Amino acid sequence: MSISYYENELDRLATTYSAAFEADVTGVKSAIAGASQSSLIAIGSGGSFTVATVLCNLHETYTGQVSRPSTPLEIICNPTLAAASPVFLISAEGKNPDIIEALERARRHSSREIHILTNRAESALTECAARLNDISTHSFELAEKDGYLATNSLLLDAVLVARAYGELDRQPDHIPSSLKELVIERCPISDWLAAAHDFVEKAVARKGLIILYSPLLRPIAADLESKLSEGALLTCQLADFRSFAHGRHLWLAERPEDCAILALTEPLLEGVWTDMLSRFPADIPTLTMRLNGARPRDMLTGLVAEMQLIAKIARLCNRDVGRPSVPKFGRDMYYTNLSSLPPAIESSIRRGERSKREILGAKWPSVEPIGMLSRSLDTFEAEIQRQNFRSVVFDYDGTLCNSQPLDSPPPSTIIASITHLLMAGVQIGVASGRGGSLQTNLQRCISEDLWSSVKIGLYNCGWIGSLGEQVPEQNQTVEFLSHVTRIVQRLKGFGVPIGNIRTTHPYQVSIRFKDGVHAADMWLVIADALRQAGLDTSSVVRSNHSVDVLAKGVSKSHLIADMVQTLKLDPYEILTMGDQGAWPGNDSSLLEHRFSLSVDRPARRLDRGWNLAPELKRGVDATLWYLEKFKVSDVGSFRLKMPPTETMPL
Repeated sequence: MSISYYENELDRLATTYSAAFEADVTGVKSAIAGASQSSLIAIGSGGSFTVATVLCNLHETYTGQVSRPSTPLEIICNPTLAAASPVFLISAEGKNPDIIEALERARRHSSREIHILTNRAESALTECAARLNDISTHSFELAEKDGYLATNSLLLDAVLVARAYGELDRQPDHIPSSLKELVIERCPISDWLAAAHDFVEKAVARKGLIILYSPLLRPIAADLESKLSEGALLTCQLADFRSFAHGRHLWLAERPEDCAILALTEPLLEGVWTDMLSRFPADIPTLTMRLNGARPRDMLTGLVAEMQLIAKIARLCNRDVGRPSVPKFGRDMYYTNLSSLPPAIESSIRRGERSKREILGAKWPSVEPIGMLSRSLDTFEAEIQRQNFRSVVFDYDGTLCNSQPLDSPPPSTIIASITHLLMAGVQIGVASGRGGSLQTNLQRCISEDLWSSVKIGLYNCGWIGSLGEQVPEQNQTVEFLSHVTRIVQRLKGFGVPIGNIRTTHPYQVSIRFKDGVHAADMWLVIADALRQAGLDTSSVVRSNHSVDVLAKGVSKSHLIADMVQTLKLDPYEILTMGDQGAWPGNDSSLLEHRFSLSVDRPARRLDRGWNLAPELKRGVDATLWYLEKFKVSDVGSFRLKMPPTETMPL
């Protein structure tokens, strides 16, 4: 048999490894750091499922957060798995219909970040991601696409993930710089493979392989099973060492002629495996892959070694598993459209009700019919649609643009909608914890002749003026803010993961955190430190990316009051919108307004601050959905025309 396509693919592994070692993994590291305080869900099929397993294995090792590798179908059937955890979808080519459907259903349920790891910048998956909000795509192009089985794409993505975790752990030697430095028992992988030849012949003759493994090496076992099964090479069973001892050993007694055993072990369980091996019948062929541990370098060693082992098995089976003859029914099954098979799960909760229940803590197992909640939703929807509005006051981050530490302008779709309202005579307000950068961004996007119709409230509305108005220099110092700054600087000195402290007298202290640290988690740390110092904590608010401590009298609600006074508006003619409507969210005062809408977390009051957007929409997408429901008149006013609140598909 000449060199197979699969073997040619393996010859490129060294080049792929080097490319992965040199690639910029800054984005992947940021994504992983952002998930470091929670469990995660990693989704993939075939070789991508192996990468998902590597990701979850390393996440558990480094963070202690229990994480779950899942197939796309698991998420399609039970999308609530993605409800509270960051989601990583892994697909080499991004054309698998399963992963695309899993993305859409995960987005409907996930309240956390969603990331895509792919080897194609342009694909059906990335096109789908571009239509949704808050999806981060991490693309690493592969020089040549894989054949039937995942090889180079698997190694590329596994090295990227291993590098990210190792570098975040500040371990410079977590993986070697080249493939040839990966060793088994201090010997090159090729030596281990040469010694495995007799075992491979016996395993192929018996047509079956039992893979026993340390739980720390599960990704290697998972990929072996995947390749043996997808390549139709050998029947395969997987079991960790103790699961095998709980009954599966009967195969060795009842069907020994069908059994060969490959053990994946590391120092922690070497004694367990040695004891088991001593008890096996002498005629059972065995092979051991002894790795030096379960670190990233060991995981990569095992993956490369088992891919090479598959090549030896395939050669003895006289098969090229890199380019088999795939039957038509197999291709037809692969491209089955899953958008309606299975159908989307129907929710028994009306649009708007789920988010309000969750913010009130009324979720499983405490979910009960709440007539007052439903009646309040009916009343709110009826009243907000009857009201005639002349102004909208928006939050900025998370509402007009994606919430992020960096300053960025709103997307063009948002600017187009705002411009349409301004040209119709509707007054616009924008309230934000940011400073002059917000003004600069909006001035670049909005025509100067419309600036007079835009009010901005900077530093959580400590300063309020028109879009074209110059922000005055401030010389006033507030001792409260100075005291807060000293306390927060001391916290940073203690090792609290604070990235930046920005004190803007006389308005606020804004505290941002290092990558991977959630402002929601750090609010308690900041507030408790101020409480211990005897300071008032009622003015400590948070966004998705910062905690702000406000000076006395600073509040986003002041922009509403200013517009009422200066523009001679009735308060009920103003509609407010924000993403963090429940205290200590920094939009809580904004969504305390009588007519207010949330694009993410609603207010806890039942008569205002509802999130009425479909569950697939959040943040900027939800804002755009609301804006599409504005029916503008020719006299500088508009009304909301909402669709019926029937049960929404999830």
